[in-house]
Amino acid sequence: MIRRIIHIDEEKCNGCGLCADACHEGAIGMVEGKARLLREDYCDGLGDCLPSCPAGAITFEEREAPAYDHAAVLAAQAAKRRGASSPAAPHHAGCPGSRAAVFSRPVSTKDQADSPAAGTSPAITPSEACPSSAIHSQLTQWPVQIKLAPVTAPFFNGADLLIAADCTAYAYGDFHRNFIRGRITLIGCPKLDSVDYSEKLTEIIARNDLKSITVVRMEVPCCGGIEFAVKNALNASGKEIPLNVVTVSTDGRIL
Repeated sequence: MIRRIIHIDEEKCNGCGLCADACHEGAIGMVEGKARLLREDYCDGLGDCLPSCPAGAITFEEREAPAYDHAAVLAAQAAKRRGASSPAAPHHAGCPGSRAAVFSRPVSTKDQADSPAAGTSPAITPSEACPSSAIHSQLTQWPVQIKLAPVTAPFFNGADLLIAADCTAYAYGDFHRNFIRGRITLIGCPKLDSVDYSEKLTEIIARNDLKSITVVRMEVPCCGGIEFAVKNALNASGKEIPLNVVTVSTDGRIL
């Protein structure tokens, strides 16, 4: 049938995700950092998503599309509510990467002296957050998310590329100086990001003159997805580029 339905211009889309949040029917989702109409039969054509888009990427169009399925939308919404209200799984169950752990850290005399009094929160002033002796960020480009990075950005050419699971920077204390410094950085989570990185990484490797690739991943099994994606992409690109894989333990050691 011919009816009014939204159209998303992916060239204009900045990946903010506001339209997906505004779409109560669940017709819009984020795919590789861009908004996409995933279910035409969930789009009622009323355009609640239009005013939420800061980039003007959403318009109406009249075209052939399935009829709006109100019953299916209600069923999907009910299923989502049930999922949101389900009790959390115990920590010992499920993916090993979700298993809770506490690590004991040595506390120096200075740390004890600087600790806030019991029952209070530490107040951090801008000067305290960036003291003169602070280790400065070594990040030299933006964005860093694999999903958001442009495929042919100038900073890729002649670069040593770092592809890191995002948890590694939190687990390994000297991540900036030992890994980010001197490299172009891309990060992602193969477990939480609902996308296969292989395709985009293949384009980045194939279309740019990279000198080397370093992969930093966590020891948990699910983190192997980022290593697998990089190796697949390198193979698909047909290039021979030095590849180094570094694994970080959950307590912050290089394995």
